[in-house]
Amino acid sequence: MRLRLTLLVPLLVPTVVATQAPAALETPTAVSFQFARFADIFGSRLVAAFDSIPANRYDYRPVRSQQTVGYVAQHLESANYSLCERLGAAKHPETSKDSLADSLKARWPKDTLVARLDASLRFCDAALDRLGQLDSPAVASTLLALETDLAEHYSQISVYMRLLGLVPPSALPPKQRIAIDLPPATLAPYAGEYEVARGLDLVVAQHNDTLTVRSIPGGATVRLWPETATSFFVKEIDAQVTFTRDQRNIVTGLIWHQYNRDRRATKTR
Repeated sequence: MRLRLTLLVPLLVPTVVATQAPAALETPTAVSFQFARFADIFGSRLVAAFDSIPANRYDYRPVRSQQTVGYVAQHLESANYSLCERLGAAKHPETSKDSLADSLKARWPKDTLVARLDASLRFCDAALDRLGQLDSPAVASTLLALETDLAEHYSQISVYMRLLGLVPPSALPPKQRIAIDLPPATLAPYAGEYEVARGLDLVVAQHNDTLTVRSIPGGATVRLWPETATSFFVKEIDAQVTFTRDQRNIVTGLIWHQYNRDRRATKTR
């Protein structure tokens, strides 16, 4: 886990963020993008963790005074909506099920709890994507509370999994992928700069028959290994890149696949 995070952070989280002009509403900036990325990390790990725990162990808790697996799942759903509603005007429409006691919701079927948790995280995704310029102390406080809550509960459920003899998602090795050879002429159109958010770009460079990618400002360089003529992967972490083209077959952007989320970037040069 340490290796993956060490490699991921320099690639997608620059150490320095350039001064930006005020962004239009709902335009991601380099700063807001980082909060979205870390929500991706812990949110997707939480969904994967709950999904991998057997349904008949959702009543498990290490000691009687602690929360059960099912209780943690429903608590996270509620906390996500509560925090992410503070980030914008969007509100989660409540039903009669939302007003049930937590102890009752904790006993819902596993599939229901996982689906509802994932839906709450998607709600947060949309709220984070609409943040725009981050200049509000209240919003910053809410974002820190969200990130901390996700990380804290992932740590909690990881301990539960270890005690149950299960391996947490962050400790699993990346999926093994097979690289193919592509001629330099196929790689050449992919070289260029791709805007992920205001102040955050990915630079794809060609070196003969290989491609590399790094983020600017402040990113490390890693190699992109071809899996198909348009899809590439990073060996050190579980991340993939798919290049997109328009109707004229011109490369227009890329999609970064990681943590069950797709992040699009537009080719600018």
